[in-house]
Amino acid sequence: MLEYKIYINGEFRDATDNGTMDAINPYDKSVFAKLSKSTVEDTKLAIKSARSAFDSGVWSGKSNEERSAIIKQIADKIKENSPLLQELEIKESGSTYKKSKDDMFLTYRAASTFAKLALTDMNETLDISKEGISKNLLVREPVGVVSAIIPWNFPLQMAMWKIGPALAAGCTVVLKPAPETSVSALELAKIIDSTDLPKGVVNIITGDAEVGEEMVTNPMVDKVAFTGSTEIGRKVMSLASATMKSVTLELGGKSASIILDDADLDLAIDGSAYAGYFHNGQCCVAGSRLILTNKNYDEVVERLKAKLAKMRIGNPMDKDTDIGPMVSEKQQKRVLEYIEIGKKEGAKFVYGGGVPKGFESGCYVEPTLFADVNNDMRIAQEEIFGPVLAVIKAENENDAIRIANASSFGLAGGVWSRDNDRALNVARQLRAGTVWVNEWHILNDKAPFGGYKQSGIGRELGIEGIKAYTEVKHIHIDEVLDRKKKFWYNVTVPQD
Repeated sequence: MLEYKIYINGEFRDATDNGTMDAINPYDKSVFAKLSKSTVEDTKLAIKSARSAFDSGVWSGKSNEERSAIIKQIADKIKENSPLLQELEIKESGSTYKKSKDDMFLTYRAASTFAKLALTDMNETLDISKEGISKNLLVREPVGVVSAIIPWNFPLQMAMWKIGPALAAGCTVVLKPAPETSVSALELAKIIDSTDLPKGVVNIITGDAEVGEEMVTNPMVDKVAFTGSTEIGRKVMSLASATMKSVTLELGGKSASIILDDADLDLAIDGSAYAGYFHNGQCCVAGSRLILTNKNYDEVVERLKAKLAKMRIGNPMDKDTDIGPMVSEKQQKRVLEYIEIGKKEGAKFVYGGGVPKGFESGCYVEPTLFADVNNDMRIAQEEIFGPVLAVIKAENENDAIRIANASSFGLAGGVWSRDNDRALNVARQLRAGTVWVNEWHILNDKAPFGGYKQSGIGRELGIEGIKAYTEVKHIHIDEVLDRKKKFWYNVTVPQD
């Protein structure tokens, strides 16, 4: 049985009331680790630690080069420890071996990218400056203490998406992973502890909503960075408003994959399956709606059904497994309930829909396909976060665009076509923060990521992601030192 403590001010410690929480393997629902469960008091200590570290200048006062070098240390140690990190992430999240192996590389790559981006001089001289009159500087400074709250679907990668840009900007951090997947974050704490990062700059705690609420409302926190559901995001935004904290919210999605009538169907069908079923659909950018025109509709549905029948359901530790378990019994129940909702709404049930035989002891759901879905149905409008794909018929290209945009979400979308110009025209009309053409799930650490509408506020990744952890200061240096030449002379100040 593995045991983990929380990480505050550079020390591993038990929770103040010695409470613990279990890490459960969704493959067989076994407990494989015991973790200290943070209290509100622990949370306050972690925030105080981050506040002291920030105010001391021990991190924000370092040069860009010094911060870059330490972030690179973290990246290199992630790479060095990736076999262990991968094993733990599989056990806690149900990620397949293939998916988690990529996650380890992507986490390392993200940390390495932020190490490089930390060297960027984001200050500039504004072109309103005139020689002999004034100089106008735009200065970016770290926002301060960051509360970072991450979800369970990509635990290690999401941790680095928050810690990386915050450190690059010069901020200090309190990170809370999801209760279901806290092991990898606490293992990351060990990695951080082995680097030259000063004590208190990164603090990693555990816990549930009570801890999260303290992180969002505590007056010593300057910014909240949250990834999770839109429902919780609304609450985070509301709570943070009491102290006018800066917020970055990466929330839900109901992304549409549009196959145009000139698409390469071999590519489009494989790509749409990948869009919808990768990591069991437990992705905010999952292509959970597939929009087709009449021309290819029946063929695509039948070929998708055949493809799902070939997907290998199995132990996520097995290198050949395509479909592992859901992250938890709670999530399994949620997905199965939505499948029943789809049936009751009148959608055509095509494939899957239950717990696969032989895997009843785990949190499994079969990859599920619905056809003839009306875009007003709940399975087309609500984020299921599971392996459920809703196929919707469109009259033509313009109708497909209309259907895709008829959603309260706007995180991602995709277009499949042999004609890049045509696909680009469609992509420009989709109200989404990321749109792929003949691809899906590809995110670049140097490109901004975020959503329109109720899919969030702000952007992560790239230099825009680092800027989200800064405040902008305008400094005006006036070079006119003769008071009689000031524009305000004789306006307000009485003259001798």
